[in-house]
Amino acid sequence: QVELVESGGGMVQAGTSLRLSCTVSGREISYSHLAWFRQVPGKERDFVAGINWRRDTPSYAASVKDRFFISRNNAKNEVYLQMNNLIPEDTAVYYCGIDLTTIRSNVSPHTFNYDHWGQGTQVTVSS
Repeated sequence: QVELVESGGGMVQAGTSLRLSCTVSGREISYSHLAWFRQVPGKERDFVAGINWRRDTPSYAASVKDRFFISRNNAKNEVYLQMNNLIPEDTAVYYCGIDLTTIRSNVSPHTFNYDHWGQGTQVTVSS
């Protein structure tokens, strides 16, 4: 059984940084795409950042590009999201997802392409 557990969220002030972690168990991540999404109440879960299994150029949503950075450690079965210069609009529940298929050559921005999700971690940014 594949399980994902996010950690590292919290309440911070605008301009500061947070680092989210996601630990995967039940499956080695070496050949899987991984991504972070976020969701606010009443809205859909939106793509934030993704990294493919080859760890070449990551993908980012325009709203976080040059502020957020995704990375992965296959030996630890973990994926990370470094979030810098946080703004109130970044407030959301952040989820990590794993795409187990080997068909896609790169990460997908669509939730339906992800096979498993974590429970989410809340990030609240105050002005």
